[in-house]
Amino acid sequence: MFEPGHLHRSNPPGQSGQPGYSIDFYYEVREDPQEGPMLHGRLVGEIEGKAFEEVFEMHRDTAFNFASVISRLTARHGLPANHSLIMSAHAEYDAIFEDIRAKLHARPGDSVDLDHLERDGL
Repeated sequence: MFEPGHLHRSNPPGQSGQPGYSIDFYYEVREDPQEGPMLHGRLVGEIEGKAFEEVFEMHRDTAFNFASVISRLTARHGLPANHSLIMSAHAEYDAIFEDIRAKLHARPGDSVDLDHLERDGL
């Protein structure tokens, strides 16, 4: 279920051969005095009954790789790396992407600072 700034995903245990999980992804844009606008993300939930919380930030120009960061973080907590929490519902991924783009006032073709890719863990 998506609403601007929040996505909730869940999978009951034993369904579809995947582990049981209930995960919320919250995001917002915050202004960093030195870095400028940053995407602030928070993942909170449980995978196989184990609670977790992860917080991350991404620069304006790398924020559109949020799904990759989320996949890496959820894999750290037990969700199989080949299970995409977001990409499985492409319409919701598109909605998140567009919401982030609007919040960051980003346009297609904006340049990417390669140092940000490394610092944002991509």
